Amino acid sequence: MSWLFGYKKPVSDLPPSGYAGGNDGSPPGSNGNDKPTIGNDDSKMFAGRESIYKFDSTALERAAKAAKELERSPHANQAFDVVKMQEQTKQLEIQKQMKEYSQHEEEIRFKHQQQLNEEKRRMMNDETHHQNERAKFQDQLARKRMQDQAAEQARLQDEERRRQEDSVRKQEEMKQRSIEYAEQVRHQYEMKRLEAELKGKAQIERENREIYLEQIKLKAEEQRKTVLESIKTAGTVVGTGITTLLENPSKILLATGGITLLALGVYSARGATQTAVKYIDSRLGKPSLIRETSRTTLLTALRSPVKTVRRAFFSKAEDSLQGVVLDPALESRLREIAIATRFTKRNYGLFRNLLMHGPPGTGKTLFAKKLAAHSGLDYAIMTGGDVAPLGREAVTAIHKVFDWSQTSRRGLLLFIDEADAFLRKRATEKIGEDMRAALNAFLYRTGEQSSRFMLVLASNEPEQFDWAVNDRLDEMVQFDLPSLAERRRMTYLYFDTYILRSAERRRPIKIGPFDFEKKCESLAQVTDGFSGREIAKLLAACQASAYASEDGTLTEEMIDKKLKDALESHRKKVAWRAEEER
Repeated sequence: MSWLFGYKKPVSDLPPSGYAGGNDGSPPGSNGNDKPTIGNDDSKMFAGRESIYKFDSTALERAAKAAKELERSPHANQAFDVVKMQEQTKQLEIQKQMKEYSQHEEEIRFKHQQQLNEEKRRMMNDETHHQNERAKFQDQLARKRMQDQAAEQARLQDEERRRQEDSVRKQEEMKQRSIEYAEQVRHQYEMKRLEAELKGKAQIERENREIYLEQIKLKAEEQRKTVLESIKTAGTVVGTGITTLLENPSKILLATGGITLLALGVYSARGATQTAVKYIDSRLGKPSLIRETSRTTLLTALRSPVKTVRRAFFSKAEDSLQGVVLDPALESRLREIAIATRFTKRNYGLFRNLLMHGPPGTGKTLFAKKLAAHSGLDYAIMTGGDVAPLGREAVTAIHKVFDWSQTSRRGLLLFIDEADAFLRKRATEKIGEDMRAALNAFLYRTGEQSSRFMLVLASNEPEQFDWAVNDRLDEMVQFDLPSLAERRRMTYLYFDTYILRSAERRRPIKIGPFDFEKKCESLAQVTDGFSGREIAKLLAACQASAYASEDGTLTEEMIDKKLKDALESHRKKVAWRAEEER
């Protein structure tokens, strides 16, 4: 209602449109024709920047006029109520704006507080970073100081060691000079002593020369008389014998016949002996290429006749996989081969040749022995590396092996380990004429299947075989390194064999205070890549350590030490193999 009293608010504080009673912004009580010219008089109201408000008398007159009209108006009360309601509405709008201003101020204060907190956090991060940098720098200084101290200490130790070495060297030189001087003095003394002895002997010999000459003459005379008497005696005996023969011709015929029969008997016995030796050697002797065999030789039969008879007549078939730990699928296949071989031998069928290939130490030789025992066959083991050194004699040796195999009464399983050493491809330049001839002899003797012997080859590199050798193989079985399950079974098996069964020996092994089942489990876990032979050697080394101890107790520390050595050896072997393959 500021227009009623002749003053006006600043422009920034003017109420929004519709503040007055009418829709067009006219003052309350006006009919719309007498609009106050508030906007036109505003320029007149501002005289300068020093005065914002200015009294307007015309406005007061108009207010008085409007008040009179309002008093005369029949709608004065309604107009006053409208004005009152507008004023209340304006007050509510002002309160709302004040609340909005308060909220805006709160938001500003909140943002300001956030900025302060962010700044504090940034300052704390910077301070933490500076502290970390300072700690790192101090750590580097400490490390540098320790390195310098270690280097200085090492330098001092080197100097001290050099001084000690110089002192020891000087002492050794003085000792050597003393020894040399002592040797020189001793040598001079020995020379003088020897010279004195020689002079004494020469003097004695000169004095006893006549005695020596007389003794020599006497010995020569006695020897001459002895020889003459021997000649006379022999001549007398021979002459008497010749005279007797000449006087009796029948005795000449008897002597001649006796000498002839004696010579014939000597040569006949010699030939018969050679023939018997060859026969015995072919039947019971072992060829030079055979390293190991279960066949009974003459020497074995003489040494242990009871064992020989028991094995020949009372032996029982063994399990082909007893003591052999392999993958279950591989065990199933090998058991089928063992059963088929056993029934082949029982029914006098033709044996099937077998190739076993894979890394060394995976059980190929052990299974070959068990297969022979299970099938009731004798086994013989030879290695391909023994053929090459024989040179030209290799062909004869191979024929001798197969001839010997044919004479087995029970049948023979011939196991050739490292067979690729002499059964390589004939086209390669690495094989010589002697090895090529040996290979041809082998192919000739194995051209057909036999009911007398079974051929089992083992190799780490079967791809090196000649194609004709591959043609003679009926079964090929791959032996891989044991997995975790097989290693666990092997660990328990060899722990039981080498440690727990020690009570059967003279000195039983005691087990320290540790859980050997958990230890076996941990050994199986960490021996990844080990072969069965390596695991067996590890447990055998633990047994040796227990025997070497004072009270025969196997402790966990002993096992850990042997395990560490075994892992280091295995790592070196793998590295060497990798270098060789490159």
